[in-house]
Order: sequence, then C-alpha cells, then structure tokens
Amino acid sequence: MSRTTSRTRLAWTALAATTALALSACASGSESTDPAATGSADDPIRIGVVNSAEEYWDLFVEAAAAEGITVELENFSDYQLPNQGLTDGDLDLNQFQHLQFLAGYNVNSGSDLVPVGATAVYPLGLYSTQHASVEDIPEGGEVAIPNDETNQARALLVLQEAGLLTLEGGGNSFSTPADVVADESRVTVTPVDAGQTALALTDVDASIINNDFVGDAGLAAEDAIYSDDPDAAAAEPYINIWVARADDADNEVFAQLVDIFHTPEIEAAAQEASGGTAIFKDNAPDELQGILTEIEENLQANQG
Repeated sequence: MSRTTSRTRLAWTALAATTALALSACASGSESTDPAATGSADDPIRIGVVNSAEEYWDLFVEAAAAEGITVELENFSDYQLPNQGLTDGDLDLNQFQHLQFLAGYNVNSGSDLVPVGATAVYPLGLYSTQHASVEDIPEGGEVAIPNDETNQARALLVLQEAGLLTLEGGGNSFSTPADVVADESRVTVTPVDAGQTALALTDVDASIINNDFVGDAGLAAEDAIYSDDPDAAAAEPYINIWVARADDADNEVFAQLVDIFHTPEIEAAAQEASGGTAIFKDNAPDELQGILTEIEENLQANQG
C-alpha cells in the first residue's frame, strides 16, 4: 500500500478478516484471455487504488494513454476491497499494498493473487525528543511502537537492526513483543495505537512512528534518529507492489504499466506525495513471488 499503505497503512487490525495466503501459486505462463487486459478504449484496464487524488495518478493515466493503453482508476477507502475486487474480476490490477499485506489476504481467503511489479519501500523511522542518536538511548530505555500486527513486527525489526533489542530466532515479519529477548536487549517496548506513538514521545525515550503520522506530529522524515534499511532483507515484506490475478502474471500490458510508473516524471510526483520518503524498487516479479511465498509460509506456520 503506498506509504504505510501506502505507506504501509497496512493495518493488520483491519486485516483480521483478510489476512491470508494461498501458498505460493506462481503465475501461469499463459497470457490472459480477459479482453480488459488489452487496455482498449472500450475495455479499459481497471486499477484499484486508495489515493487516486494524488497528482502522480493523473500523470500515470496520461502516460499510459500516450502508449495506447486506456486506464480506469477505481478508488477505495477500505483496504480490504481492492484485493476482493481483483479476485472477483471487477478489477484487472491493484496498487496499494505491500507483500506482507497481500500474503495476509491470500492466506486467509485462499486466493492466489500475485505481484507483477514493485513500486517502493517507505522506511519506518525511530524518533526521539530526548536523545539525539540511538547511542544516547540508555540501558532500560522505553520505546513506543505501533500495536497493529504488521507495523508492530516491523517496528521490532527496526529496533533490532538499530541494535536496541534482540528477537528470538532473529525475528520475522510476524514477531511480537513476546519474542524480545530481555537479557540481550537495551530497551523495553510499549505497544500503543499507531496514531499515539508521536504523542508518546514526551513520555518515552523514543517512538517508532508510521510515515502517515510523522507530519501530523510536526516532524519530518529527516528527524528520525534511525530508519530501517530499505535494501535489507528485513524490509522485503514491505515492498509495495502491483498485483494481478495469477492468470495475468505474464501479461505484457501490465508489465508495460509497471514500467510507465517508474518513468522519471511519475516517480518524482510519487516521491513528492510521499513527503520524500519513498525508496523506489524494481524487483522482478519472480523475486517478489519468492518473498511472498516465504511470508505466506511463515504466516501459515504462525497460524498452525
């Protein structure tokens, strides 16, 4: 999802009804027979998004039209609906989520939606009004983290990457505070609602704050005393993606749309919309599918 949805706004609290995954289901090699997949004026390619008012989407639609591809955007405010719409055939593509969110939908719904291209990673930052650096955070310090499942696990991985705590078994995108190895950790964590992590700054040594709430707190991304490495393995589940049905995994028009998104003008507009936080990614679909499969297997193991 762009940003925590996008920008990863991947609230797994909302994901309770849709967290799931279809065990890998790598796409078939055949091309889609759906006429809408051609992007003609009579049968436009229908793309589900959650932020169609952003300028970069207008630029994207215009750029696609210049290449002879007609695009129709469908805007959603409920993050569960674009995947269901794709599964039901009401959409041809969607672009609003990261791999972790898609894994949850697939596993819980028994679907086999697949990634056909990457967009960006939005680093998750650690902020403090009391300490100028991670090194200044004292032994026994307290850090507020988001309490929703997706962002909580990622926050724990960020803190481990920063050297502030250790997670049992190295942690993964389903880790919880129960996985913190206390005698190997410098800080304790306090889960709070994601929207409250910025407000908690006055009461704790530091907070992990989702991108969506950084500006509201009067902060900027560059104020973070630590952010996760967008190229690290721990960030892979949070790569935002283009998603299609498995039968459309090799659709050439869809691949062309992914390329159009990554043209300089559109990336620049998307970067502005992200507040300068986007790190654009160009992972190949088969690499993205491999990451997705691993997340799905971890999720099934955790549910088992």
